[in-house]
Amino acid sequence: MVLALATGAMAQVIVQSPYRPPETVQPIAVPIAPSKERLKLLIITGRSSYEHDWTGVNNLLRKQLQETGRFDVRVVEDFDNGTLETLKPYDVVLLNYLGRWNYADPDEKRWSPAAEKALFDYVSAGGGIVVYHASFNMGSPSWPEFEKLAGGVMRPQAKSRRSPPGGFMVHVVDRGHPVTKGMREYFWTFNDDMYTNMRFDPSVKIHVLATAHDAAASYAPEKAGPKYPAYAYTADKLGKMQGMDADHPQVWTADYGKGRVFAIPLGHGPDTLQYQGVRGLIARGAEWAATGKVTIPVETDVRDFPIEREAPAGK
Repeated sequence: MVLALATGAMAQVIVQSPYRPPETVQPIAVPIAPSKERLKLLIITGRSSYEHDWTGVNNLLRKQLQETGRFDVRVVEDFDNGTLETLKPYDVVLLNYLGRWNYADPDEKRWSPAAEKALFDYVSAGGGIVVYHASFNMGSPSWPEFEKLAGGVMRPQAKSRRSPPGGFMVHVVDRGHPVTKGMREYFWTFNDDMYTNMRFDPSVKIHVLATAHDAAASYAPEKAGPKYPAYAYTADKLGKMQGMDADHPQVWTADYGKGRVFAIPLGHGPDTLQYQGVRGLIARGAEWAATGKVTIPVETDVRDFPIEREAPAGK
């Protein structure tokens, strides 16, 4: 049974569904030889919403990041007892966590206050962090310190929403930043979520690297499907929604104290991470968050290329 829940303050109907993400068959990341040349990265995880295969994502992220030759990756699924001493050995942490099974759940399972403070202190003191995908839903309706850390968050009461397309084009708007240097201007992502109308903390100066376009035409019931009830997305209602027919940040950087923040709402599941644009941004963004520099090369499919406007002579 599908149950639609909404309140007057919410821009998007939340649909409860028996859906579970498809199982994936993946190689398990094997231990690698210790090396001082590799950056130490910790994935903090352990929960997410019902449609996110967070275990499959963690495994694939670990494998892909280690295969760059730049990272030694560990995973922790219970951070309740995390301390600053836990985090200090790592150059960067990647946050893949959401403490609600359904977005409408009244209670959120967060870490202990001491563990939360440890994370904030770690980044503030100079540790790098990658805030990833569903983690932008943490702390709803309000978690001021996390909102300062992430820069932007999903807040339904602030009219945040997920745009219907599961496949969409990402526009790299700054190709001079170390993370995006050498990338082509546009690339596709698939089986993904376009977070739109996110709430950005006005005290945080974010630097947007990539955007995506939220189009009113995408909400037509024939295109959007049953998760977007037609009565909630009439032409009149769409016209009143903030940020409609506009570009929305999908990748950005920020500072939190002395620490570098790389924010990427893209990357829904293991299938999404097969595409070079998203997985490359995560790897290059993690390296930048850890060091301020990027040495990992841009992969072939998303590499910049010369555009020939005129046919060569004889063709």
